Amino acid sequence: MALKGGSFLIEQGNPKDIFIREEFTEEQVMIGEMVKDFCIQEIQNPIKERGREFEADKDRDEIVKQLEKAAELGLCGVAISEEHGGMALDFNTGLIFSESIALGLSFATTIGAHTSIGSLPIVYYGTKEQQDKYLPGVATAQLKASYCLTEPTAGSDANSGKTQAILNAEGTHYILNGQKMWITNGGFADIFIVFAKIDDDKNLSAFIVEKAFGGITIGAEEKKLGIKGSSTVQVFFEDCPVPVENLLGKRQEGFAIALNILNTGRIKLAAGTNGGAKFALDQALTYAMERKQFETAIVEFGAMQHKLGEMASRVFCVDAGVYRVGRDIDLKRAELKAAGKTVQEGKLESLREYAIECAILKVKGSENAAYVIDEALQIHGGMGYSAEAGIEIGYRDARITRIYEGTNEINRMLSVAELTKRALKTKEIDLIGAGKKVQSRVISAIFTGTKDGAAEEARIVQAIKDVFLFISGTAGRKLGKGMVDEQEMVINLADLLADAFICDSAVLKLRKLETMGGDKAKLAAQRAAVQVYLYEALERARKAAQDAIASYATGGEKKRANYIVKKLLKTYDVNPKQLRRDIVKYMLSEGKYTL
Repeated sequence: MALKGGSFLIEQGNPKDIFIREEFTEEQVMIGEMVKDFCIQEIQNPIKERGREFEADKDRDEIVKQLEKAAELGLCGVAISEEHGGMALDFNTGLIFSESIALGLSFATTIGAHTSIGSLPIVYYGTKEQQDKYLPGVATAQLKASYCLTEPTAGSDANSGKTQAILNAEGTHYILNGQKMWITNGGFADIFIVFAKIDDDKNLSAFIVEKAFGGITIGAEEKKLGIKGSSTVQVFFEDCPVPVENLLGKRQEGFAIALNILNTGRIKLAAGTNGGAKFALDQALTYAMERKQFETAIVEFGAMQHKLGEMASRVFCVDAGVYRVGRDIDLKRAELKAAGKTVQEGKLESLREYAIECAILKVKGSENAAYVIDEALQIHGGMGYSAEAGIEIGYRDARITRIYEGTNEINRMLSVAELTKRALKTKEIDLIGAGKKVQSRVISAIFTGTKDGAAEEARIVQAIKDVFLFISGTAGRKLGKGMVDEQEMVINLADLLADAFICDSAVLKLRKLETMGGDKAKLAAQRAAVQVYLYEALERARKAAQDAIASYATGGEKKRANYIVKKLLKTYDVNPKQLRRDIVKYMLSEGKYTL
């Protein structure tokens, strides 16, 4: 049974209920391998042969052909119903697709926009007529899809967009005028999901806009740091006539549509960034085994093992969170269907349910990928800085992942804001009740020594949760509604919340793996990966807590708060150096990352 969204903070999960990749079906594994093979054959190998990466302004026709080849394998319709020519994958299998397509480098952004933000608004909100008209073409890539939300003056504050739609005198068309920027696939898109305000509405509405409608001008391809093979342009609408039947969803529902679509994009991005991190880790491991200095493979050096072990630990633990939530979303959809909800309602409500976790995973996935790819480049040394090795492509491509689908700063604040709303406004999560129980655990922490093994790992997870509950509670009582304006402190709380979730997921996964038996050497390496993550998470939690307390407390209040945090976040008595070495020893026996 899945926990309610956000309730991981106050409830104890059951290892039996968490889904892990070891439970993938044979079909799911085959889908992942098919996608990886496509990326290697159609993207990576051509890049090696030509000696440069694809560039949208130079290679647009080839990029379009890649998208069409992907469609021939069914990859452009992963979330589209079979009725409309798609594969109708469940959500968790869709995450396998997102993880695997990361091997396609910037093409992952191209197909990701097509299969996610460019078409899911129609899948989730479209009428039957709209779905019948557009989804078959999207599934076959005869219609290339794009998503137009951001404007020059409206980025994170998307609802402040100025693009306007005015109903014509005949009442047959909305006349669209405005400017959109950073539009992925815009250079070759046939249809655009466009957000605009009708008349003087307060909130956005959404429209399906065909390029063939006219009144659309496409700007030049942006010159970007990375994802160069992905088309990114400005799109201008000047008296563009949009039939009234192309209003998507209800009037003024556009902002809600945008937020819900971003939720699915965020967790898919987490899966994709972790897939990219695994790819970079394998490259780094291979190079470290082959590269010799002082007549010794550099993988034998402690400094290299520190890097590789830390990289593997982060990848393993983020993976636990991604597929845990992916399966929870599927379970929620099934629950809603059984309760009489339509398929579309089930998809939408299940994503809203886990908005907190999606935001957390977007942040953790993108930041861990940036770390892993940076270390992979470092392990390659000067060769990593050279275009010849190909690492620099991933290094540049990874940077955008902390910006799109909502910046990481916005997602941090969103995770805390959504949790607070569910606690205080909708009363879905009893944070106040949970906070009252922290005091007894503080007293226990003062008088109880540390324990070994599973009990100690569970204590650490609970301690990070308790520190979040303690600080958010004391700060909330002191600052009241003004707390929302203390963004630095909210970000500190978000970091505590995120590590609480990832640590919780990783430990639950480890407990489940222990019940499944299997390769003892692999299980030992997996246990080491979790222990390393817990060790580092404790240090991050101490810093975040200290910074947050300093933001609102002074004098004796500050001293007492820091004392409580110190007692909760006790030292974890493990040897992280040896744990990382143990992880690398296992990876060397496999020749790649297989945790």
